[in-house]
Amino acid sequence: RVTENAKNSLASLKRENPQLEPTLAIIQAHNDQLIQEANKNFAKEIGLRVIHICLPEGSTKNEIVSEILRLNEDPNVQGLALDLPESLYSSKVLNAVKPEKDVDGLSSVNLGRLVHGDDCLVPPTVCAVMELLGDIGGKKVLLVGVRGAEGAALQSVLQRQGAAVLSCHGKAPQLQSELGHADTVVFGSAKPDDVPVSWIKPGATVIYGAHDLLSEKHNNAQQNNTAAEKTVGSLAVAMRMQNMVKNVERWIHSQRHRKWDFHSLKLQPLSPVPSDIEISRAQSPKAVDVLAKEIGLLTDEIEIYGQTKAKVRLSLLERLKDQPDGKYVLVAGITPTPLGEGKSTVTVGLVQALTAHLNINSFACLRQPSQGPTFGFNLHLTGDIHAITAANNLLAAAIDARILHENTQSDKRLGINKTDPGTLTEEEISKFVRLDIDPSTITWQRVVDTNDRFLRKITVGQANTEKGFARQAQFDIAVASEIMAILALTTSLQDMKERLGRVVVANDKKGEPVTAEDLGVTGALAVLMKDAIKPTLMQTLEKGFVVTEAGFGADIGMEKFFNIKCRASGLVPSVVVLVATVRALKMHGGGPNVTAGAPLKKEYTEENLQLVADGCCNLQKQIQITQLFGVPVVVALNVFKTDSPAEIDLVCKIAKESGAFDAVPCNHWSAGGRGAIKLAQAVEKAVNQKNSFKYLYSLELPIVEKIRTIAQKVYGAQDIELSPAAQSQVDRYTQQGFGNLPICMAKTHLSLSHQPERKGVPTGFILPISDVRASIGAGFIYPLVGTMSTMPGLPTRSCFYDIDLDPITEEEQLKEKTERRIREDFKSQSVITKYPSYLILNSVGKMKNDKRRKTMKEQSIGIKFTLLGQICMKTVVNQVYNLEPTDLKKAIYKTKRYTKSAQYIEVIEENLAWILKSMSGDCSDRQSALDPVGLTADVCHHATKPKGWTQHPTLQTEKILLPAAHYQVKI
Repeated sequence: RVTENAKNSLASLKRENPQLEPTLAIIQAHNDQLIQEANKNFAKEIGLRVIHICLPEGSTKNEIVSEILRLNEDPNVQGLALDLPESLYSSKVLNAVKPEKDVDGLSSVNLGRLVHGDDCLVPPTVCAVMELLGDIGGKKVLLVGVRGAEGAALQSVLQRQGAAVLSCHGKAPQLQSELGHADTVVFGSAKPDDVPVSWIKPGATVIYGAHDLLSEKHNNAQQNNTAAEKTVGSLAVAMRMQNMVKNVERWIHSQRHRKWDFHSLKLQPLSPVPSDIEISRAQSPKAVDVLAKEIGLLTDEIEIYGQTKAKVRLSLLERLKDQPDGKYVLVAGITPTPLGEGKSTVTVGLVQALTAHLNINSFACLRQPSQGPTFGFNLHLTGDIHAITAANNLLAAAIDARILHENTQSDKRLGINKTDPGTLTEEEISKFVRLDIDPSTITWQRVVDTNDRFLRKITVGQANTEKGFARQAQFDIAVASEIMAILALTTSLQDMKERLGRVVVANDKKGEPVTAEDLGVTGALAVLMKDAIKPTLMQTLEKGFVVTEAGFGADIGMEKFFNIKCRASGLVPSVVVLVATVRALKMHGGGPNVTAGAPLKKEYTEENLQLVADGCCNLQKQIQITQLFGVPVVVALNVFKTDSPAEIDLVCKIAKESGAFDAVPCNHWSAGGRGAIKLAQAVEKAVNQKNSFKYLYSLELPIVEKIRTIAQKVYGAQDIELSPAAQSQVDRYTQQGFGNLPICMAKTHLSLSHQPERKGVPTGFILPISDVRASIGAGFIYPLVGTMSTMPGLPTRSCFYDIDLDPITEEEQLKEKTERRIREDFKSQSVITKYPSYLILNSVGKMKNDKRRKTMKEQSIGIKFTLLGQICMKTVVNQVYNLEPTDLKKAIYKTKRYTKSAQYIEVIEENLAWILKSMSGDCSDRQSALDPVGLTADVCHHATKPKGWTQHPTLQTEKILLPAAHYQVKI
């Protein structure tokens, strides 16, 4: 009956899950072939797969634990059981088994659940005993020699069934007396030979808990008429298989979609809002393995990188392949200012709101940021972009190396003496195949993940060793590599490898395409990219929706997402979140230019409803572009502190009137997820709206017509104009059979047109196509519009000026944070010895409009410091000996900038020559030595000697001793 029930249950599970192949692993450390055969026979009858790991007799506990740990991490094993000698059933061994795989139910976790009456698997031996006993309520049960975990489990179950339970060992003095009163006796193994049958109460039920089937046969042969004797042996094996079926059912349930058992981090918003890096440092993220468990990832499905990030293995895709899709949300934006309008912050804020506040399973899917424009802001993360760079440049090196070797080596030198290709053996063919690459057609460029305008055109091969085979080339930014696009579009390792092999790098001299597979480099590229393809699991500061971001404005990022990525994935977006800001709308309404690093003009910081209303034309156009694809759109207005309520209301009103499902102001930047709750609620409603998604164009259209469709319907162009070079490339790609690929336009993101200065909604323009390139591996054609460059340049003031490292904590930080700390340290005098002078000058100079500067006190002696005193004493007296001459000149220049007193500027200039001389040890000028900074006699008269005063070996006079540490002067 037990076997039949288990068989029917498993058959039902397999009908619901056709790919299911439940596997039970049994670790055995003895030579009992009977129990091994019993396990196999019962498993076969039920429909389970069993693998036996037979360890030699005498195996140690550590060896057994090692095998258990290996099976714990095997995703193909759903249950684990132990058949060991009794001496090896220690808590160390039993607790090594994962509770969710513990078919025997003997780990401390499962026993604890059993004792507390929670849902758990009851040990098979206990199940067998209870099956044999039937109704046990009110009876007296004696357990003889039943010890350990099984004994504790059996006693707990018997008591719950109403039995009076007594336990003793086989040599107990009172054993005869207890046997004479017990209604049921359970022996831990076979009945001891020194226990006569006459001791057992007539009519009592006797159960032998023997695990081996030989004991079962022996006891069956020795049954007497005075007691009902039964053995659990084979029944316990059947119960183990029943437990395995129950475990499989739980495992299937655990794989299904469920609400995450998720505990959000607490976020305490501050006002004013600190810098991003300070907010990040103030939060203590949970360990990534804890996060993974909360969202339903298995231990073997993650590869941990440090404490707060991990890679997710692609085996997860196989496990979840039968799960229904969640809701797909795309975050796009209006045409931005050079400052950006906050699509990434909206993406993160929306997911925080959905997960932490609305309790909806949600993921934010973002690309690892490029180092180029932000100077290492991603701080390498898990190295995905470095992998792209390495793979890209390996392919570039393979191209040039192949050309060189083909041009400098004969077939004979390569071990090929034949002239007829048809007579070549497989070995000879594998040795070398001439590709005859035409260098003038090479389209594959080297890449680097730094904005470097001087690499836009270079010459390679100038060394003598390259034998004159030089050619013009260029570098692209790493994320412009086709391998980046392949990474974004690939569906599996096999798919990625095939795409990498299809990459076209050049043409041969007959005009045929040359691929990475032709160069024999595909396998190596796949090896370099095998970890980058795995998604990176991280956490925000604060549960299904997938929220992802399309770059730049909707006219660029969203259009590519729909026409390229959705074709590749087969996924249909549920809603588009369109990010807008009052600042960007004012710019489109005719406001002054917005420049990164420059203060915003008053038009952007003061209420101006007319500018906002005029600029909403761009928002309306982007809504119309979204509607071309038949997807509902929710406008997210990213609110800044300078935005007035009237401006916010006006934007939301116009957005709704223009066809948006809803328009919601968001304060997630300052309030975290709570500031995006209304947006999350609007998105939750919008995903249930009718979705009539469609592509913008058919792939069957000619390349030029697909480009024209995008230019006219999305950008608003009157027509397109291809350069001769672009037209030539289009003809070539069409001839080579690549005409049915989608289009990926490379255009400025700062305007709907090709001219960045044209804001709002330009019309009537002709869109110039300067070049057309192909990413065959990724699967698209990409036209270059106007003067579009694939290698950005660094601006006048780059972000690297703001990046710093704290050498004590080893934390990355912004220089502004260091400067604020310096200003605070002025209160405790520690500033003099802790920081280099240029940082002190920068930070003190920024205090010139700070009221605190005017009242800052030197706490040790209560002397009031002025800005002038701080700078002069710090720069000229205290650290003059620690400065290089160039640094000193820079420091004094900055001192002059921040010092308004003409008198002291003159003093500093007069003494600069003396200071430089003193640094070289030349101190012959006694008067200058006496008064090195030009302080008057009255000022010098008030000089005091603080603690730690030291004499400088070079500079000392009868009246004044210059300190190396700190010089306190009343100004």
